[in-house]
Amino acid sequence: MRHNRHGIRYTISAGLAGALAALVLFAPAASGQDADNFFAGRQVRIIVGTGAGGGYDTYARLVARHLGKYVPGNPSFIVENLPGASGIRALNHLYATAPADGTVIATFNNAIPFYQAVGQPGIRFKSEELSWIGSLTQTATVVAVWHATGVKTIDDAKRIDVIMGATGSAGTKATYPALLNATLGTRFKIVTGYEGGNAVTLAIERGEVQGDGSNPWSSWKATRSEWVRDRKIVPLVQIGLKKDPDIAHVPLLAELARDDEQRQMFAFVSGPVAMQQPFAGPPGMPAERLALLRRAFEQMTKDAAFRAEIDKLQLDLDPLPGPEVEAIARKVVQTPTAIVQKVQAAMAVKGAGSRPGGGAAE
Repeated sequence: MRHNRHGIRYTISAGLAGALAALVLFAPAASGQDADNFFAGRQVRIIVGTGAGGGYDTYARLVARHLGKYVPGNPSFIVENLPGASGIRALNHLYATAPADGTVIATFNNAIPFYQAVGQPGIRFKSEELSWIGSLTQTATVVAVWHATGVKTIDDAKRIDVIMGATGSAGTKATYPALLNATLGTRFKIVTGYEGGNAVTLAIERGEVQGDGSNPWSSWKATRSEWVRDRKIVPLVQIGLKKDPDIAHVPLLAELARDDEQRQMFAFVSGPVAMQQPFAGPPGMPAERLALLRRAFEQMTKDAAFRAEIDKLQLDLDPLPGPEVEAIARKVVQTPTAIVQKVQAAMAVKGAGSRPGGGAAE
């Protein structure tokens, strides 16, 4: 005999009680079995928040070729590009429209949590609620200058003017030097209007500008290996949570903080750099399927064929598990408003020039 919460008596037979107990006992196993069987014969879409041919697209297509072998049921993966608003369009779709059953995941701009924190227009998602699967690299980006400037350290940049090439005033090639000027007293002069990273590199080669405010050291090694070998390009600071081991003597931005406020500011800026090439699903993905995808993602990054393609394509690989990516995203979006506002003010590019023969600064 039993009583429910209204005090009404009812009876459960011994047989029925046993059946209910069995259901409870085997529920987790059934749930796990569902995850193992779910992907068999299915197709999983990888939405890319940029156009075809770029870095995010390249990594997405690489993952599409290899991830399925580690997912039970061996589903096929296809890539769909959904560019727009620096990845915000793709994230809005993933967050609000895409099915949360594991058949749609996405890769997008690693700065998405930063954009959310600073209140960039058009955001209709909460990145801390995404089903984070993992990221493929955490390579620090560097502020680097041409050797002929005579600048070897950040302290040198506080007394010597250096002209830095950039695309627009909102990009990190401009905002990182602006941040250093505002917080550490460097004297970078920012020139905007270049079409992209390659154009800035060519401008350094031509002597139009003297440095680049945001480029991974691995990219310098891949695109201008002779500059690295002959020490023609000089890294001054690394922005991220982890140093590139090849330039361990170059300080992280966080190491240059003068007080606790700057430490918080620099942590806010550096966090997103540590989750490059991220992959995530919509919020509310079943826990068993998310765990399965995370495990498959980790196994894929250790696969010999996957790593061989990484080397062939000259891509970075320094993976980060999903829970750690989620922790970084959550920390970024939970940064105190006062710190966010100080970073925004410090990164505002003031008095930028425009490139020779180019238009006005963006």
